[in-house]
Amino acid sequence: MKNSISLKQKLLPLLLVAAVIILDQVTKCLIVNSLSRYSPFDEDSVIRVIGDYVRIIHVRNPAVAFSLGAALSAGWRYVLFSVLPLIVIAAVFVIYFRNKDFNSIQRWTICGILGGGLGNLIDRFFRPDGVVDFIDCTFFGWFGMDRWPTFNVADTAVVICGILFVISFIIQVKKENMEKSSGSKKEASDE
Repeated sequence: MKNSISLKQKLLPLLLVAAVIILDQVTKCLIVNSLSRYSPFDEDSVIRVIGDYVRIIHVRNPAVAFSLGAALSAGWRYVLFSVLPLIVIAAVFVIYFRNKDFNSIQRWTICGILGGGLGNLIDRFFRPDGVVDFIDCTFFGWFGMDRWPTFNVADTAVVICGILFVISFIIQVKKENMEKSSGSKKEASDE
């Protein structure tokens, strides 16, 4: 028998969607209005948070993660990085409301991912120069990179909530398998 999920239990995590979008857009506005675009030759374009390890800089990304697709034409970038993600986000919202099997953690993490996706989509639709990225961290030369690609609050929400969603899904599957296994053993002992 499946647990019944109330409308309130589905609507409450949507607050995280709004919170991520608001925090993402407010931080991006602060960066755009207070920091010139990053230049390695302009010390005023860098705010050092933790020495050279964590910095705040103002860059724009017309592509997606790791600047993948930056060489594509503007038309292709618009379709691939704006229209297609909008369709995917709409589909995830539909799945979110129709699915009765997501547990509480999964509902919250899905909403964190949606908030991050929408935060970056707002930039794609309303900032012609690209998504505002500003958190810049050293990567200690791992994988040949001195610095991790610059990111923002929306990216952070997507990554953290994505990892938590996968972990919660793995835990849920293991729990269900253990319950099935113990149920099978009990049935076998009853015979």
